[in-house]
Amino acid sequence: MLNYSYTILYVEDVTKSIEFYESSFGFKRIFISPENDYGELETGNTKISFASKKLASSNLKNGFMESSLNQKPFGIELGFATENVSEVLEKAKLHGASILEEPKQKPWGQTVSYIRDIDGFLIEICTPMK
Repeated sequence: MLNYSYTILYVEDVTKSIEFYESSFGFKRIFISPENDYGELETGNTKISFASKKLASSNLKNGFMESSLNQKPFGIELGFATENVSEVLEKAKLHGASILEEPKQKPWGQTVSYIRDIDGFLIEICTPMK
């Protein structure tokens, strides 16, 4: 059986990015390599991992598109479900997140909002689907 184990975000500073997710969302650090080029967070069944852009460049010979707050976000998002969207948004904002879309109620009853993390990655903060 195949399991979806993790998503890796390529970032400038692995420790700084992990600290953002710890302080903004309460995720727990699993580890950060001594070289600060890879780290993981405990986030449930699927981990969020971080690799330095330098490490990513050594793995991908033809390069990759870097996430940047100066450009539009990639066409992919991390989704975090909570009963209190506004509270999570405010906490993330205090730690450096940029709010793209304030919470809105969708026709199916879910409340959805969008932010960008300190590295420019898109995050959906929403209520659970019922």
